[in-house]
Amino acid sequence: MNTQATLADKLWSTDKNVPLTVIRNVILAVAGSLLIWASAKIQVPFYPVPMTMQTLVILAIGMAYGWRLGAITVLLYLAEGASGLPVFAGTPEKGIGLVYMMGTTGGYLTGFVFAAATTGWLAERGWDRNIATTALTMLIGTAIIYAFGLLWLGTLLGFDKPILAWGLTPFLPAAFAKIALATAIMPMAWKLLGKNRG
Repeated sequence: MNTQATLADKLWSTDKNVPLTVIRNVILAVAGSLLIWASAKIQVPFYPVPMTMQTLVILAIGMAYGWRLGAITVLLYLAEGASGLPVFAGTPEKGIGLVYMMGTTGGYLTGFVFAAATTGWLAERGWDRNIATTALTMLIGTAIIYAFGLLWLGTLLGFDKPILAWGLTPFLPAAFAKIALATAIMPMAWKLLGKNRG
């Protein structure tokens, strides 16, 4: 299946000029990492636990940027965190840097990279253009994040512990709300561009 233009390509075309494309990608990666940082810090009241918009932003960046730039953007965000910047939810209160990243949230952080790459790969095949495939793309990306998170949580704390109750079930209502939000936003963005094919 042929790849299609991403939202970033449509909104900021460089006509395949390599130096301009590199500059654009650096700017987008830095801006995206800062957006992920901000989204990790904003808590929205929700039931049964407050939610951040971080996973929504990460998956949307993957879809908007494509798999390579999406993954690079998340890796840049993780590098900022590894360097000691308080970019993660709960930092600096719960620690910073590699110590924080090796804690109970480490698997989710790893999952961010693979989820952004996957949603970006699917978006490059047109899956962000309509409601049904956008919802499926978001569901797949969300599942990847939780799969990595739960696997690490179980490895760290023991699979005999209530891993699902600690790392999944309280967050499912918020996850589905964010899937619904992205499902509305991404196809609408394409519609506003007035073009549904790359």
